[in-house]
Amino acid sequence: MRKLLKIMAAGLASLAVPASAEVVQKSDAGFVIRVAGEVAASPADAWNAFVAPATWWNKAHTFSGESVNLTLDASANGCFCEKLPVPKGAPVGQRAGSVMHMRVLYAEPYRALRLTGGLGPLQSEAVTGTMTITFKPVDGVSGKGTRILWEYVVGGYMRYKADTISGAVDKVLAEQLLSLIKLVGPLASPIESRTAPSAPDETTTSQMPSVSEADDASAGESVKAALDRMFKKGSQAPPE
Repeated sequence: MRKLLKIMAAGLASLAVPASAEVVQKSDAGFVIRVAGEVAASPADAWNAFVAPATWWNKAHTFSGESVNLTLDASANGCFCEKLPVPKGAPVGQRAGSVMHMRVLYAEPYRALRLTGGLGPLQSEAVTGTMTITFKPVDGVSGKGTRILWEYVVGGYMRYKADTISGAVDKVLAEQLLSLIKLVGPLASPIESRTAPSAPDETTTSQMPSVSEADDASAGESVKAALDRMFKKGSQAPPE
């Protein structure tokens, strides 16, 4: 467990992440993380890429060591799960193992997905983690795209200091979103023309607008309330 936490925290400070990541709340009771980025794809294409974690999730943050073992059933009570292959030299007849990373609470294709579960080392702790992902149409200088926002709310008893674990989880989620953006393709934005700092510090991984914008703040509400605020009333998700 400690080894996995070290892997999560190591080597990310110098990573240039074209996404905004922030620990927006933190206390002894838990923490809230928001990560956002924009891709050059429709909400439908962004959604379809997201629900195939085997194609973009970093294998360093799996239990099996291979992203191909990940699956996500994007329907209520569906599982974000991982298969644990039978190890070499195992006794004859030993069955493959499995891991439930998160469970789906709400799924509205192309608009919003909500899951619950403790990621990584949080799985061993007495905490509840709720992640809300929204897919919002946006305009970029190169055309239309999608803004993907993750909000991860964690609370309960854990044997980690909030300062340590929240920062580690924040960086890992930013890394995962970067991988998804690379797969789908980043949406060109005027802010990309700004000169990036030569030595980014450990708390700054953003070259895009802050995730604390008014529409992003609504992610902490019920999914319906969030969607009502983020999308125009009566608007429909684009066809696949």
